[in-house]
Amino acid sequence: MTVPPSRPDADTTRTWLAQVRPESWPAPVSGSWDLVVIGGGTAGLVAAMGAAGLGARVALVERHRLGGDCLNTGCVPSKALLASAAVVRQARQALQFGIRVGAVEPEFPAIMARMRALRADMARHDGAARLAAAGVQVVFGDGRFTGPRTLQIGPATLQFRRALIATGTRPVVPPVPGLAALEPLTTDTLFDLQACPARLLVIGAGPAGCEMAQAFAAFGSAVTLVEVAPQVLPREDPEASAVLAEALVAEGVTLALGARLTSATRGFADRPHEVRWHTDGKETVWTGDAVLVAAGRVPNLEPLDLPAAGVKVDGARLRVDDRLRTSNRRIFAAGDVASPWRFTHAADATARLVVQNALFFGRRSVARLVVPRCTWTDPEIAHVGVGHDQAARAGLETVTVSLADVDRAVLDGATPAGRTAGFVRLHHRRGRLTGATIVGPHAGDLIAQLSRHLQADGTLGALSATLAPYPAYADALRRAGDAWQRSRLTPGVRRMFARYLTLWRWF
Repeated sequence: MTVPPSRPDADTTRTWLAQVRPESWPAPVSGSWDLVVIGGGTAGLVAAMGAAGLGARVALVERHRLGGDCLNTGCVPSKALLASAAVVRQARQALQFGIRVGAVEPEFPAIMARMRALRADMARHDGAARLAAAGVQVVFGDGRFTGPRTLQIGPATLQFRRALIATGTRPVVPPVPGLAALEPLTTDTLFDLQACPARLLVIGAGPAGCEMAQAFAAFGSAVTLVEVAPQVLPREDPEASAVLAEALVAEGVTLALGARLTSATRGFADRPHEVRWHTDGKETVWTGDAVLVAAGRVPNLEPLDLPAAGVKVDGARLRVDDRLRTSNRRIFAAGDVASPWRFTHAADATARLVVQNALFFGRRSVARLVVPRCTWTDPEIAHVGVGHDQAARAGLETVTVSLADVDRAVLDGATPAGRTAGFVRLHHRRGRLTGATIVGPHAGDLIAQLSRHLQADGTLGALSATLAPYPAYADALRRAGDAWQRSRLTPGVRRMFARYLTLWRWF
């Protein structure tokens, strides 16, 4: 990739690319391998490094850039932008904490340069040199199966005892008439921006859409967020989504929920994009400078020639069993390409499972994984286990604690006046945890505690007995346990205790 010399952070970009796609890397050579990994994202990297560390002969094939979506166009760059946006919000809210500051003026080129510098620095962890030093044969190029045990890359043939497909996913643009012709931004191109769009339309209010809508609103864009579902974050508890929607609106984001896109066209010179949608039969016309599509992803499978290897698909997804084996028992799959959980930590977990099952005759089941998720907006929204709808259908009990009752949240200003407070909500069956939703600061960290608790088949009583240093946000978990304990104190139980204490006074 040639970097334009006018680019202000060209050196940073070269440093990044030198790690994830070196220009002078050796050409692939034929050979035989214990494990051939196709795809150098999180799942592929974890599997390759893990297998090589255990003594296996490993080759990793990457057609674009090592690090995959997480490093290059996903978690790393997006969270760097969210960190800058958080500083902007804190500065603008400083007076609420008794601190007066001057005008807050985000410098978008500097924000993006910081993000790219951080990405370039972190790239060494996923870089070709580190893999090679660990004993992994790194191969750049397009791989395709030529048989049940062979992969072709250019003139080279890689024979394998086992293979792992970890090719990830890519953004998809909805089939709205005219939308593709506008060449909208996706996460593949968003982080190349040099100037902040004055008017930005974000299509899709899932995690990526909500995170970037909030960030660009902080940077100064007039953001409109469009979603076909009736709430932001359609997978989440409706009350959790409502808290986030309130926060987005308070920060200047215009929400268009329940909106079905109908068309997109070129606008005027000062408003190059025009998008139309219908809400409750009413047409809305938006004109602005840039469109970001964050409306889903599809697996990268097309170049692989799966039929040649006897690998079957279900729709757009690989068909895998509970051990992540494909229909060819020598070929496994991990990460976004096969998993229902499209998260970096899930890709890591499924890769570790594959290494054990593929190379060491393991029988680990993907169904036993407990996978939490978090949307890193402000407030954060995290979830694990049974969700709101499932809990209602199964007749589970629910305990909710408002952050307005948690001292640390009040002291930190996490429950601003006039705004709905975040909360901790636990679903349980007779006191045994089945699922949780957390809305508020550090939700992503707190959900990890509940994930471990859920995996250990823990109870709400155990949460009640767990001490957290005061004042900590984790005190909300103890309060939820206490609330469940109080719910057990029925009038009958109370009368029993009263009789006991009456007798006790005689001794």
